[in-house]
Formats: sequence, structure tokens, C-alpha cells
Amino acid sequence: MSNKIIKITYWGMASCGKTTIVDTLYRVTEEDENKDIKPKSPLVKIDRKDTGATLYYDRGFFYSVKNEQKLYNVVTVAGQKSFTPLRKKVFENTDGCIFVVDSQSQLLEDNVESLKELKEVSEGKLVSEIPLIVMLNKQDLDNVIKKEEFEQILKEEKLMFNPDDKLSVWNPIVYETCALYNQRKDIYRSFYEIIRRIMLYKNMGEGKAPLNNN
Repeated sequence: MSNKIIKITYWGMASCGKTTIVDTLYRVTEEDENKDIKPKSPLVKIDRKDTGATLYYDRGFFYSVKNEQKLYNVVTVAGQKSFTPLRKKVFENTDGCIFVVDSQSQLLEDNVESLKELKEVSEGKLVSEIPLIVMLNKQDLDNVIKKEEFEQILKEEKLMFNPDDKLSVWNPIVYETCALYNQRKDIYRSFYEIIRRIMLYKNMGEGKAPLNNN
């Protein structure tokens, strides 16, 4: 399994900051010699030249300092509604997903719509088979969605479980983030956590959420 490429998908509505997150992640892992994950190759972007919006996807590779044969393929999906078929294609064979929320309060419904689409595309495998992390991005702005508010949405969408449910130990961690490099918050931390969960799912759960059956 050490030679297998692990695929991590950043999913979210248009302009929620996915590309900026990956840009900052690249800089952080490249510049900080203490990080356990490093960039393997430059980030490939296919975007619209007039707006800079992701046209198809962004893609890059990272490797583990402890095992350079272990590669992480990081992709972002285009958020525009017209790219639904492409999002489905990009999501294929995803090992772990980071859902990026545009935290501006007026965009709450758009974020929920994107989350519902992700649930459909994942064929109900989120949390149970595909680990999920949530980034409430753009927390540097005013009037933003708070952690408790989005956790309630996750509960309503059956992606966060009550303590008496065995899956509750794998409830998505919700990070309140900022993707801007000079104001960065929890960009690397969220990435490292999704990797940690992916490896636990694979090593201890045979591709599913490890459950204590005692």
C-alpha cells in the first residue's frame, strides 16, 4: 500500500477558496522544513484567464517525508453549477474529501446545495467509507457562518452522528479557516488530519471507518 497514490479531493461551491487553499498549502509545505508532507511537483491549474476561476480542476502531488514512495494526489473541483458532470469525474476514486465552505452568511444555502451534491456523488459513502473534513473558509470576513451552525447542518444531512452511534468517532472535524497566506489558519492542519484519517481507514478498517465492535 505504500506505493499507492492517495487521492484527496477539495470540494465546494464556486469561489469558496479551494485554489487559494491549495496554493497556501504548497507554500507552507515547501517553506517549512518541519512539515512531514512536501510538494512533489508544481500545482497544475486549468482556469479561466478572464476570471481565474477553476475551469476543470487543480491538481498537485505531495509526498511523505517519512516514506517518499507514499504520494498524495490533491485535486480541487470546479464549483460552477454547469460543471456537475466534470465534478463527478474528478471525484472518482477519492480516498478522502475536504469540503470547503464559503463562510459568508448570505451563501449558506449555496453551501448546503454543494454539500447535498457531494453526498449524491459520493453515493452515500461519506464518513462511513470516505473520511470527511470541513473547512469553514474566509473566517477573516464579517458576518460569517460559525462552527456550531454548520455542525447542525451536518447533523441534518446525516454526516455527523450522535455519541451513541459507532460512527461518531469519525464525525467530520470542522475547522474555521483562512486560506490567505499571510492570514492562514488551519490549512496544513486540516490537510494532515484528512491524511491521518485516510490511513486509519485503510490500515485499520480495510477501506471503511474503523469501528469498535466490543
